[in-house]
Amino acid sequence: MKLFIFALALTMSQAFAAESKMHFVKPADNAIVAETFDVEFTVDGMTVEKAGVMKKGTGHHHLIIDGEPVAKGKIVPKDATHLHFGDGATHTSLTLKPGKHTLTLQFADGSHISLGPDYAKTITVTVR
Repeated sequence: MKLFIFALALTMSQAFAAESKMHFVKPADNAIVAETFDVEFTVDGMTVEKAGVMKKGTGHHHLIIDGEPVAKGKIVPKDATHLHFGDGATHTSLTLKPGKHTLTLQFADGSHISLGPDYAKTITVTVR
């Protein structure tokens, strides 16, 4: 019985640990969207600040289109598929070609250093 309770507790703690601190307010995962659509996002446990602010517990959002989260400690690239919100924004409007796309939120510190998988969230949208 003790082994069962231990195993259950371990499984539950791993499930809670895997939950991202990043959230899409909109669109929802697996949403069908128009070619131009709004994206809104938030983070738990951090304060959104402009890029360059180097205070513990702060950072800013990045949105990765059809790409992977950035490993903890790595700089988030800046290109057509890695959008930076160094101004502290928590929303944007995107225009994508029709088809399935992934959107990945990645939170990073004031110098664009990724906070890793705990601060990343990926959803899928279908553009019509």
